[in-house]
Amino acid sequence: MKADLTRIRPYGDTMDDGMVQLSFSLPVPYGEEAKEAARQLAIRMGLAEPLVVHAQDIGEGVTFLILFGKCRHTVDFTQIKVVKTNSKRMNFKEINEYIQKHIGRKIVVIGACTGTDAHTVGIDAIINMKGYAGEYGLERYPMIDAYNLGAQVENEELLAKAIELKADAILVSQVVTQKDVHLPNLTRLVDLLEAEGLRSKLVLVCGGPRISHELALELGYDAGFGPGTLAPDVASFIVQELSERLRKTS
Repeated sequence: MKADLTRIRPYGDTMDDGMVQLSFSLPVPYGEEAKEAARQLAIRMGLAEPLVVHAQDIGEGVTFLILFGKCRHTVDFTQIKVVKTNSKRMNFKEINEYIQKHIGRKIVVIGACTGTDAHTVGIDAIINMKGYAGEYGLERYPMIDAYNLGAQVENEELLAKAIELKADAILVSQVVTQKDVHLPNLTRLVDLLEAEGLRSKLVLVCGGPRISHELALELGYDAGFGPGTLAPDVASFIVQELSERLRKTS
């Protein structure tokens, strides 16, 4: 059965049944009352025929629950517009060949988790040699000198390192986003770069679970990458952006 793209909604067993799975924790003791509270919450969320299929006492008067229910609403997929990078995704070999042909030298990329952020899993997946999910990290690219500065790096320290290494691109990973702490932290780096007259000379990229390309542009970055991003995604954007800047200045 072909979906009507003007009114799509989730499905589980049959097309257009609206079936979704929802999970959350409630600060109430495990029992029938917790299940009923979860069911009523699901109704208020707009789900039809909610059914609690799993409930578990996870200690200290908290219950974890999983529910099934039917979404009542639809979305017109044909009207969806998303701001995203327009760079062509290349593989490991293509990226290195592109750098040789269009830039003509190794490029320097540095990255870090800045501010109070101590979660390096994202930046490690992009930069570290072993990479992630079958894709090499930037350290393994023969035409890229990549430097992972690690966690809790102050913006001033990152800027100083970029100047020292004559970086072409800076990558900032922000995993800790409680109370939107990542927003002023990301903005601070842009302000520092602009104050030093370096913003236009660097490709600036940020990434993390609550980062989108649209948000990155609003904050003054050249690109933003969310969950599931791999090294070739980031590298492809950086090298094409650098090449375009060189073309404009030549």
